[in-house]
Amino acid sequence: MAKETVKIPDLGGGEVDVIEVCVKVGDVVAKEDSLVVLESDKASMEIPSPKAGKVLSISLKEGSTVSEGDVILEIEVEGEASSEATVEEPSETEAKPAEEAEQAAAPSTAAPAKSEKPAVGGLKREMIKVPDIGASDGIEVIEVCIAEGDEVGEGDSLIVLESDKASMEVPSPYSGKIVSVAIKTGDNAKQGTAIAEIEYQATVEESDAELETPDKVPEKAPDKPAPAPEKTAPAASKPAEPFVPSVVSHADVYAGPAVRKLAREFGIELEQVTGTGPRNRILKEDLQQFVKDLATGKAAAPASGIPAIPEVDFSQFGEIDVQPMTKLHKLTAANMHRSWVNLPHVTQFDEVDISDLEDFRASVKKEGEQRGVKLTPLPFLLKAAALALRTHPKFNASLSSDGENIVFKKYVNIGIAVDTPAGLVVPVIRDVDKKTLWELAAESAELAQKAKDRKLKPADMQGGCFTISSLGNIGGTGFTPIINAPEVAIMGVSKLAVKPQWNGSEFLPRKMLPVSLSYDHRAINGVDAGQFFSFMGEILADIRRLLL
Repeated sequence: MAKETVKIPDLGGGEVDVIEVCVKVGDVVAKEDSLVVLESDKASMEIPSPKAGKVLSISLKEGSTVSEGDVILEIEVEGEASSEATVEEPSETEAKPAEEAEQAAAPSTAAPAKSEKPAVGGLKREMIKVPDIGASDGIEVIEVCIAEGDEVGEGDSLIVLESDKASMEVPSPYSGKIVSVAIKTGDNAKQGTAIAEIEYQATVEESDAELETPDKVPEKAPDKPAPAPEKTAPAASKPAEPFVPSVVSHADVYAGPAVRKLAREFGIELEQVTGTGPRNRILKEDLQQFVKDLATGKAAAPASGIPAIPEVDFSQFGEIDVQPMTKLHKLTAANMHRSWVNLPHVTQFDEVDISDLEDFRASVKKEGEQRGVKLTPLPFLLKAAALALRTHPKFNASLSSDGENIVFKKYVNIGIAVDTPAGLVVPVIRDVDKKTLWELAAESAELAQKAKDRKLKPADMQGGCFTISSLGNIGGTGFTPIINAPEVAIMGVSKLAVKPQWNGSEFLPRKMLPVSLSYDHRAINGVDAGQFFSFMGEILADIRRLLL
């Protein structure tokens, strides 16, 4: 057993706030499990565990301010030595002579490049690329903050990236004019992905550094002692006029991811809010003040037409207990709100007679016990939905982000909504149409347990075509599930009930399952939904049709 200290990694400089500690002393964590959630004015991020082990001690708490190198916690790692840091140190000291030798040799190799450098005060063009964001598979671009022809200041946001673990802004390294934009909303970006080409004024410091020559260079050109000082001296005494970015350009939308999410939840356009932070950055307090002004009539209603809910001091009515929402709960709330306000939802309701299905489930109960698998109604719903998606491809599709095209999918991946103590998650079962009922039963149970244990990976929750949200035995006769965008439909399942059904000559007790179907009316109309629902009802009422 070895002890290892986990520290804050390189965050790009500066201090950040600890907004959530995800573990406690005594917890056993797996590699990549989240330890803490940090938030700066530019990004929120989770710090994963570098190794599996047991948490021995925690050195920080929520609300703390930390920076690179600060200790997060101490973890006990089984079967590993903790001598990695000491192994690296000799290599650094051994490398110093080589570095010094390279620096000594630099003057002779740097001189020829002098003529290629731009003149002092000249305009330069450079393609700005995505820096190292710690994600080899790429992160989705949720917002492009610039357009061709915009003038930006150094530090102004260019794009906003968001993954399941963090949201972050990529700032401009220069003040200048955007010549072209090479990225769009919805793209996947990773290190090196081109963002935009910028034209900017070279500063005096940059030009001096570019024109600077080593101490020994003048010895090579004794016949021309004057030109070199003449080129550098005027620049130092009379620098070119620096580029001044437009103050209005991005001051009205300069805000961090947390503020942007809160604004989306309120339905407020950030352009209407006045920022009081550095460089007119919009803070949470600014947004909250804007909401208060709306409630009192001091501010105009948002352009979206959706009035914000005013802030209420509930303590004036009695005792209260304020509990912070988990990160997963907040993320789910934001996603559901985004889907509800952007997609025109229509919901249809029906009841399906699954009496024969339930009789069949009872008949194979012993076989399930032998296999170690419990055959619930969910695998039948998954299998029926897969066949319905194949038969009605409009439901196995997504609209393109520009609304100009519809993407039909040749695969059938179905998500299952799982309620966990931390919030709602939707793991995805892949290739449902190619798997047996037993395989679906085992995989759905495994994913549900991983969700409750917070062991799901990002890949486990991506690539869904359709979602099933089941209330099971919780209760209710029907509900309106919210579509899990960019999917175009979702099915809700409520509590089974025994009801009398007329067979033409008499009423018989039948097991009726209430189901609902919410769909995006831009992609699906009522006739499509009726046919889809009827098809699924026929399959569930007579599961032999699954063999056809």
